Amino acid sequence: MPEETQVLWLSQKDVIAAGGLDMAATVDDVEEVFRLYSLADYALPRKVSLEWHWADTPEGEQRNHLNLMSGYVGGQLNAAGFKAIASFPRNPFKWNLPRASALIVLHDTEVGLPLAVMDGTLISAMRTGAVSGVGAKYLARPDVTQVGLIGAGVQCRTQLMALQVARPAIRQASVFDIRRDRAERLAAEMSERLGLDIRVADSAEEACRQAEILVTATTNVTSPIVQDGWLMPGTYYAHVSSYECEYDVIRHADKVLVDDWDLVKNRMYSTVALMWRDGEFADDDLYAEFGEVVGGQKPGRENDREVIIFSPIGLALHDVAVANRVFQTAQSKGIGQKVALWDSPLWL
Repeated sequence: MPEETQVLWLSQKDVIAAGGLDMAATVDDVEEVFRLYSLADYALPRKVSLEWHWADTPEGEQRNHLNLMSGYVGGQLNAAGFKAIASFPRNPFKWNLPRASALIVLHDTEVGLPLAVMDGTLISAMRTGAVSGVGAKYLARPDVTQVGLIGAGVQCRTQLMALQVARPAIRQASVFDIRRDRAERLAAEMSERLGLDIRVADSAEEACRQAEILVTATTNVTSPIVQDGWLMPGTYYAHVSSYECEYDVIRHADKVLVDDWDLVKNRMYSTVALMWRDGEFADDDLYAEFGEVVGGQKPGRENDREVIIFSPIGLALHDVAVANRVFQTAQSKGIGQKVALWDSPLWL
């Protein structure tokens, strides 16, 4: 190995040029990570979350926070790194900035040197959507045509992209957001991008009752949005964010899955975690960690009437896997800027 060490810098434009917007590839990346997870071929410490308790957070919304997430995933991927992601929910409305912004750092798994630093904002959004998409492959009915979305931010865009990859029969979607103008913008943009008939719902209930696949991706934390009785038989519900449904929605589901149960409980963020805290959902009530389904240890959907809820917390393993693919593509195509870490190390 030469003494000079270079690190590849990839801007968001570079990430896109290296396949960052390829949802089909991202879905494949995420599915492979879940397979390796089922084989215990990974290392995944808990997230570190720093919250701005002193910020002027509107009642009912998430606080500003910065998460640090690291992981290693094995197999042919053999990749390690970490993501630093900030979530400031007021950014789009106050500063005309994205809610989330992130950096991902990849490290060599043999000697530990940094390989690349890249924009993680796009990768994080894409991999989160892809998780629900892989979920749809195993947990949704194969003939679904109608999606319901609650929330009209970046996340519901990538959710819809991934669901279309996983279930190509999807033809229609309805979206509800408490800010109707945002729902209208999403409907116009994604209808053109995906060739779907996307309509704006007048209420959360309307979006739910029409949905064969339901996605909730909001910043709500104090009062549930989805009420018991709103889901039709056979619904696959991707519960992406925080306190988004009543406890009875979880109780009355046929199967409840997460990505990593210990991390979900530690983050204490989603409805199922809050239920566990309150003694209303036991460890034995969980049907499976989703990797068990991808790995073949447990079946996914077993009939057309099951209501199945998938409530992932988000794993650094997915960020690392997608970033690794982007990095490999960038290297092969000469994308990005190489920056010297040192010409030769000062001390050994």
